[in-house]
Amino acid sequence: MSKMTELAELGQSIWFDYIKRDLITSGELQRLIDMGLRGMTSNPTIFDKAISGSTDYDDDIRRLLAENLSTEEIYESLALKDIGMAADLLLPVYKNTIGYDGYVSIEVSPHLANKTKETIEQAKRLFQTLNRPNIMIKIPGTVEGLPAITEVIGSGINVNVTLIFSNENYKLVAEAYIKGLEKLDSAGGDVSKIASVASFFVSRVDTYCDKELEAIGNKELQGKIAIANSKVAYELSHEIFSGERWNKLKSKGARVQRLLWASTGTKNPDYPDTLYVDELIGAETVNTIPPATLHAFLDHGKLSVTLDKNLREAKEQLTKLAHLGIDIDKITDKLQTDGVKSFADSFDSLLKSISEKVETLKKVK
Repeated sequence: MSKMTELAELGQSIWFDYIKRDLITSGELQRLIDMGLRGMTSNPTIFDKAISGSTDYDDDIRRLLAENLSTEEIYESLALKDIGMAADLLLPVYKNTIGYDGYVSIEVSPHLANKTKETIEQAKRLFQTLNRPNIMIKIPGTVEGLPAITEVIGSGINVNVTLIFSNENYKLVAEAYIKGLEKLDSAGGDVSKIASVASFFVSRVDTYCDKELEAIGNKELQGKIAIANSKVAYELSHEIFSGERWNKLKSKGARVQRLLWASTGTKNPDYPDTLYVDELIGAETVNTIPPATLHAFLDHGKLSVTLDKNLREAKEQLTKLAHLGIDIDKITDKLQTDGVKSFADSFDSLLKSISEKVETLKKVK
């Protein structure tokens, strides 16, 4: 039995934080699904590397040139083709798990992160264009993204809320999801058909906090804060998805918005390469893992529930951090702002790469 399958028996689903045309066409994605992979996530950075770093998309770009499309329209056509093919391969997982897993995520343009109306419009258009039940639209958990989440969920569309770093932001995201389900329910929609995940970013928290800790000579808390932050979020999730308000939706088949651990590749070479997988295992969660980390986990990752262990210690670590004068809320706010900018920069880089490919292919013609 594959470790991914064993992990699913512990209540956690493994999704793949990666997409590329030849991953799908070579049969590798199907092999991973057969081993227990239960979903996929994508973002502008991933697509930038996929499209600019290979010739796999050149034939499609040549064909699209004849349609007189803009660079952004060419990108969208390429991305939607990959997402659609991946979703078709994962559809059996979606059906076998009765809509619990089997999703593929695609993000709205990062340039819309602070534009509610445009985010809603693009989310609806992408979902309708793909026309598959196992698609999740990624919307950032920004101030402007929160009402978009409610509206899109309320329209019967699955949402992956991305770029969550803080527990305060996570509470607002969960509230936006619940309000969306209530909106859908009051309109006569079927809440049991909706799935959502809250993508809680992990390793970047340590990257930032470690620099602050190193600057003041504290080694005790280095490599600890990201996991502590995540464990508190996990405890919060149990509090949020309980009680009379939630139970009313649950009685109609509503699903918990699962926490999805994102940014789980280990960035510090001094830390174990499976640190943010091994220490974040728990029921009703997802871990979306980049290729190198997935291979490492399959080789030597640990299989035991860890999320609900040492919670008191996790809270003490966060308290110690505050006593050292390091403001976790200020850090996580900056990380979200930086994350939006990073994805926007990747998106611009991607469009530039496509534009350069277009010019090269025109000359070849």
